[in-house]
Amino acid sequence: MIPSVLPTYSRAPLHFVKGEGCWLIEEDGRRFLDLGSGIAVNALGHANPVLVAALTEQANKLWHVSNLYEIPQQQALADKLVAASFADTVFFTNSGTESCELAVKMARKYWYEKGAPEKTDIIAFTGSFHGRSSAGIAAAGSEKMVKGFGPILPGFKHLPFGDMDALEAAIDEHTGAILIEPIQGEGGIRPLPDDQLKALRKLCDDKDILLILDEVQCGMGRTGRLFAHEFAGITPDIMMVAKGIGGGFPLGAVLATEEAASGMTVGTHGSTYGGNPLGCAVGGAMMDVLTEEGFLDEVSRKAGLLNQKLEGLVAAHPEIFEAVRGQGLMIGLKMKIAPADFVKAGYDKLVITVPAADNVVRLLPALTITEEEIAEAVSRLDATASALEAAA
Repeated sequence: MIPSVLPTYSRAPLHFVKGEGCWLIEEDGRRFLDLGSGIAVNALGHANPVLVAALTEQANKLWHVSNLYEIPQQQALADKLVAASFADTVFFTNSGTESCELAVKMARKYWYEKGAPEKTDIIAFTGSFHGRSSAGIAAAGSEKMVKGFGPILPGFKHLPFGDMDALEAAIDEHTGAILIEPIQGEGGIRPLPDDQLKALRKLCDDKDILLILDEVQCGMGRTGRLFAHEFAGITPDIMMVAKGIGGGFPLGAVLATEEAASGMTVGTHGSTYGGNPLGCAVGGAMMDVLTEEGFLDEVSRKAGLLNQKLEGLVAAHPEIFEAVRGQGLMIGLKMKIAPADFVKAGYDKLVITVPAADNVVRLLPALTITEEEIAEAVSRLDATASALEAAA
């Protein structure tokens, strides 16, 4: 008999009932050190008092009115995002998947309105993940994502991640945009080198193509900058964000330049819940924390400390680990064993990690993790590796 919850997930047998910063409390009382943050969502940790206060204050005033009316909290958050980024305008969604849908629509509508309706193709890359909607799975293109869901939305080309020669060769008169994650998350914490991101921006300019960045996982302070593309000193035309923008509350957004968004006029897109007062109140508080003087510098400092300790961990367990990679607090442990085995063994040591492709275990701790918690995290990861070695 099918369960009442559709069985599309292979869930761990854990039942968390409370969260406190970097900690999750199981219903049996065990305290787990959470290095996954709900897959990079709880960027300020669980039950962060600043976000709780923003949500509670708004919840006592107004939850939902729809986008038929002006929403002051939405305007305030849009203004903060525009002030802190390349963008001139923002559309709010509820998730990264919804942001992908709009980014694809925005790019295609742009060329239609410019009198080049043939420029519908979007180049994407192997190992990518852009959500599980029709556009999202078509953009990723992997068999795992698309099998059984045909016919797949047309208009996507898939190239090897980081292969600039293949990219140049693939561009033709139908190419309208390039869609890429500056750091692949689900794909295994694979950063695109800064020089390649710069070359990508130049290629888009030279070929008159829109650049769409997916910063759903790597954005919102995760790397030590507000957005990962800032390290390369470039800007996109369109950018998808979600996850950390709401600090745990469902919220996403598409940021764009005035030019790239010029086709999205009244009636071309909409959302019932997107940009609601609750989500935008929390997002506004989140932005205030992230843009506070010194906050992201502290994220970078702690990331350096954690990476240094992880290098020692890898050296101490050469049969378990291969390498450390990533940027800021978006870290991948390249494994010599199955990532799922390490994640599962970690549950016994009361530490939460997240598997990814390319034989990688992801560490995505709260940006507010302390030095003491970093030391405890590495200790528990070390205990996990030792347990696996002993059982081999």
